[in-house]
Amino acid sequence: MDPDIEIWDLDTIDCMYPNAILGQSGGEPATADAPKRKKKKKSKKASNEYHVDAVLSLAANRHHRNLLASSSADKTVKLWDLNTTQCANSYNTLHTDKVCSVAWHPKESTVLLSGSYDRTVVAADMRAPDARPHRWGVESDVESVRWDPHDPNFFYISTEKGIIHYHDARLAPSDPALSKPIWTLQAHDESISSFDINPIIPGFLVTGSTDKEVKLWNVQPAGPSMVVSRNLGVGKVFATNFAPDQEVGFRLAVAGSKGSVQIWDTSTNAAVRRAFANRVAPVEGEVKERLIGVEEDDTDSDSEEELEPGGEGDPGPDGWESMEE
Repeated sequence: MDPDIEIWDLDTIDCMYPNAILGQSGGEPATADAPKRKKKKKSKKASNEYHVDAVLSLAANRHHRNLLASSSADKTVKLWDLNTTQCANSYNTLHTDKVCSVAWHPKESTVLLSGSYDRTVVAADMRAPDARPHRWGVESDVESVRWDPHDPNFFYISTEKGIIHYHDARLAPSDPALSKPIWTLQAHDESISSFDINPIIPGFLVTGSTDKEVKLWNVQPAGPSMVVSRNLGVGKVFATNFAPDQEVGFRLAVAGSKGSVQIWDTSTNAAVRRAFANRVAPVEGEVKERLIGVEEDDTDSDSEEELEPGGEGDPGPDGWESMEE
């Protein structure tokens, strides 16, 4: 995997080259007229200016728009200034193994959470690279970390053994081995490769695993309980993300090893409605449960016009193609 980070402008349609490249390749993007040079084998020795191994996670700072954090298999965390496309600082001692996940604190704009294969999670202030950060330990390799968007004093950790940990950031242990989570959840039998917390609906958690299952959880003060489990046909689940907007807060995007994406309107599931109806404004009307697929590029659009009204593939009232389960 390439250790460079490409910055693309989504407002430019059919753009062939990134606007900038963060890494050893330099900040200037490639051009059609630029001569092709033979790629040099990159050294695995850590550098303070760029990553030398695969980039595993990125986190954009919502408060300081020019700052981007990245973590890598080279065991380092780097802070990039997008105005100059240069590495502003490199944090080489936070972890002793691959750093697989980073997340900015929702309120404290300089605090970054990072998780590693060294089985620790670190909350560090990026303004004080030499300070001793708070550190928590878990039972196996960390897969992903997330702050709780509804109470940023807490954060979630997912691990290779299929366990979710929920910690209070204010209760940092003196030794990582003494870490005590608020609760733990054996969500899957295999690695939790992805999870997300709904930013609109409090207590709405989704987990995705290499066991190909997507599970929805209702997190309450007493702990989480499963609402529903689905195999969405995407293979091993690698990505799960809730929509960030209130109007579509129940929409969930899921992608996996088969290279496909499914958009699940979870509000059409009766169990989800029972669990979370009292946490959101009531929805008018009644709709069937549906799963939204991503249309292939080579699909003949004319064939959709030949479908009988109400048949399979008939667009719903909101314009999305619905598939009854």
